Amino acid sequence: MRILQTRDTMSDIYLAAVKIRNQVFVKEQNVPLSVEIDENEAYAVHFVLYDDKKVPLATVRLLPINDEIVKVQRMAVLKEYRGKGLGKTLLKGAEDFAREHDFKEITLGAQWQVRDFYHKLGFIPQGEPFYEAGIKHITMTKKLAE
Repeated sequence: MRILQTRDTMSDIYLAAVKIRNQVFVKEQNVPLSVEIDENEAYAVHFVLYDDKKVPLATVRLLPINDEIVKVQRMAVLKEYRGKGLGKTLLKGAEDFAREHDFKEITLGAQWQVRDFYHKLGFIPQGEPFYEAGIKHITMTKKLAE
């Protein structure tokens, strides 16, 4: 397994991320493409987890909110690869990147049905549930440094 990252929205890494997101969010969850691809694409760091044969399996993006907080967005694992720890591996890689770039906190809007996944990885629920793209979410945060 290997995680690659990019900020270049013309790169093969970014295109692999979009392909995974399209499969998971647009096709499986019926999120409109106009919501899935947004104005923050060029500001985010896009991560893709590849298998040993260089097949892209999972993706996530990090969007800096300010100098101390970064937001996890668009976390997606292809259906046939779920339950194998890939999401955990990918999220750890994104967290390591955030720490290396001196972010102090990481936040995300977890889809309701996977909030326990994030909680087991140290994310704490914040506030009330909300709906985004017709899907129930909860804000969750994790301190990266004191």
